[in-house]
Amino acid sequence: MSAVGLFVHGGRDDAIALAATVAAWLDQRGHTVVLDASEAALIPSAVHERPAAHPSLDLVVAIGGDGTVLRAARRAAEADADVVGINLGELGYLAEVEHDGWETALAGYFAGTHLVERRMLVASALADGQALPHGLNEVVIEKQALGRTVRLGVSIDGAYFTSYVADGLILATPTGSTAYSLSARGPIVAPAHQALVLTPVSPHTLFDRSLILEPSSVVQVEVLGDRDAAISIDGQEQGVLPVGGTVTITAAPDPARFVTFGGRNFHQILKAKFGLNDR
Repeated sequence: MSAVGLFVHGGRDDAIALAATVAAWLDQRGHTVVLDASEAALIPSAVHERPAAHPSLDLVVAIGGDGTVLRAARRAAEADADVVGINLGELGYLAEVEHDGWETALAGYFAGTHLVERRMLVASALADGQALPHGLNEVVIEKQALGRTVRLGVSIDGAYFTSYVADGLILATPTGSTAYSLSARGPIVAPAHQALVLTPVSPHTLFDRSLILEPSSVVQVEVLGDRDAAISIDGQEQGVLPVGGTVTITAAPDPARFVTFGGRNFHQILKAKFGLNDR
């Protein structure tokens, strides 16, 4: 039987109720449900074990929307697991299964009728060698104070490229190209591609274009000037990058593995999200 991690949107009663139902369904079929402390508090009725007892998982299930899938994908990457998203919100880019199709989807997964779509993750490390969590969407180095910019020097594959005086820099995956990078006028990249997308945020320069880099590229960002920067991954703060500090960003060695059943099309999702019509 399989070990299955559950992640649930804690701000939605329908997500919590469905998580309890899914946990009971898995337990009744002999699968081990693995919950961290926050998820266990949301669904106290679930028969479960803690992550410490299961560093490796077979599957991680996210119940909510794309934000919940982001959390689940990080855990799945750590646990060498597949991930499936059950969507309870608006049409999302990441959650594959609609709420009324969860049982069919999980039964299909355990029967082996699913496909796996590999999505590139982004890895980053500080100058002292400290590795930061992998990101499904992006690594962001940005200003700390409102109304103040930060100066960031960028090197690519060991060669200095340029510096940006800007609100920040985004290093996005193709999956993340439809997230923060898009709002900063970055390009939309189909998620099956392998690439790093470097997008400056409100740069004070005539060169404000994004760069689409090879997946083998090594990008180093150094904080120049006299203002510290903040670093975040998939919207989660990771701390301060001080003046003179550097962070190195690459593609992660292993991708996230998203369960799919072939019923969703990225371009049609994009069309629906932007309200594009047929003409």
